[in-house]
Amino acid sequence: MKIALMDSGIGLLPAAAAVRRLRPDADLVLSWDPDGMPWGPRTPEDITERAVAVAGAAAAHEPDVLIVACNTASVHSLPAMRARFEPDLPIIGTVPAIKPAAAGGGPVAIWATPATTGSAYQRGLIERFAQDVAVTEVACPGLADAVHHADEAAIDAAIASAAARTPDDVTTLVLGCTNYELVAERIRAAVQQPGRPPLILHGTAGAVAAQALRRIGAEPAPAAGGGGTLTVLLSGREATLPDTALSYAEGRFLQAVSPVR
Repeated sequence: MKIALMDSGIGLLPAAAAVRRLRPDADLVLSWDPDGMPWGPRTPEDITERAVAVAGAAAAHEPDVLIVACNTASVHSLPAMRARFEPDLPIIGTVPAIKPAAAGGGPVAIWATPATTGSAYQRGLIERFAQDVAVTEVACPGLADAVHHADEAAIDAAIASAAARTPDDVTTLVLGCTNYELVAERIRAAVQQPGRPPLILHGTAGAVAAQALRRIGAEPAPAAGGGGTLTVLLSGREATLPDTALSYAEGRFLQAVSPVR
């Protein structure tokens, strides 16, 4: 079994780690785009061009399924990627977890890149699943890029800025960019208000990992023997996990359990 994941940057690490935990025996292909990152400030047309290229680099390794572990690419580029690669290669998009977040009653805040915040796609999800819930969309300029580069000062500044624009009464926070899951606890600490119930965070890594297995008819087998390999593609070039990826627990976990091809 071979499972590929693509993203603009290292936001694919949480989903890759989730896949690895579910199937230690699967070969993983991680494809991202340091040459074009960040995608958030790009036009939808530019995002789609980059996303199709990064997906194509992964597809060349003939995976059984491709996870688009990027909210921005999923919002703008899923139709183009599905037209290009399906049905030969199933494509699994990453949708902001608005539905489960709204089910808890709210109020809800959605942190996302500028390209995702206010997009017709995200607004459609809010109208479909959260009509009866107070929802605040919070654009987080610079946060995805800061996480990608493991720039601690920039991460702190971007989180502080977004937290200041998040209503104090929010009970649930949707992490609408996969990069944000790498700093989830830092986000929680910044948004949590003293004396209020613990903030509920909703990411997507576990859900997309499980959906990828379902799509190819595979069952989770966390006790399966290891040995699944790891192939890393940086703007199409084969490489090893960069130091920035190893700044995060998910990257260190993948390196520890997966021999790099």
